[in-house]
Amino acid sequence: MRLNLRIWRQVNRDTRGRLEDYSAADVSPDMSFLEMLDVVNEGLVRSGQEAIAFDSDCREGICGTCGLMVNGIAHGPDRGTTVCQLHMRRFKDGDTIVIEPWRARAFPVVRDLIVDIEDFMHKLTEVKPYIIRDDLEAAPIGFGHEFRQTPEQVEDYKQFGMCINCMLCYAACPVYGMENRFLGPAAIALAHRYNMDSRDQGRDDRMSFVASSEGIWECTFVGECSVVCPKNVDPAAAIQRTKLATTNDWFKSVLMPWGRR
Repeated sequence: MRLNLRIWRQVNRDTRGRLEDYSAADVSPDMSFLEMLDVVNEGLVRSGQEAIAFDSDCREGICGTCGLMVNGIAHGPDRGTTVCQLHMRRFKDGDTIVIEPWRARAFPVVRDLIVDIEDFMHKLTEVKPYIIRDDLEAAPIGFGHEFRQTPEQVEDYKQFGMCINCMLCYAACPVYGMENRFLGPAAIALAHRYNMDSRDQGRDDRMSFVASSEGIWECTFVGECSVVCPKNVDPAAAIQRTKLATTNDWFKSVLMPWGRR
């Protein structure tokens, strides 16, 4: 099939970008969206033009690097998929497809369809997405001395640990689109994952940041973050559960000031 493409082109973050028209011919329905872009780039290079810059790595829905805005939404026609897993059979011959970076979502454009994710990486660091313990030096390390868990304890947090950092939830979040101080869905979901881990002792460290004015209370529970998540992490649920946990903490601090937990 043949497709009409409108693709965002921008030299760097200091220049103004624009949508440019391209044509993709002989597109197989079995191609992925990224393979279609590869074909377009091959044609551009053969004709002496600049290839379209875009991010990708594993192309198996694992690494999360290939997020794009397709026809105005952050996940293409399939809600809840990375574009490497979006196949061209979802489009029809003669369709016009608009392809953009997340330029309107507080991610500055580096070049064409590539954005700077430094803001997300900073927030991810702030929530300390790793197991924290205060007894590692004294704990016996070695075979037979692991911090073991039951299957039920793993199940408590497993869903929230499936995040691939694709940031589709950030691109879909209207709160983050208006106020990028907001910690955001993925970072909060990962904080919740470790707070639910029976091996972890860092809950208080995380909650001081997660429950701040830029954290969970900025969320208005639109729920788009969970709709677009390709791994069914359900960050909206993580945010609401964290709100409930924070509220419980406050009531305990008032009713039982000698010990919150």
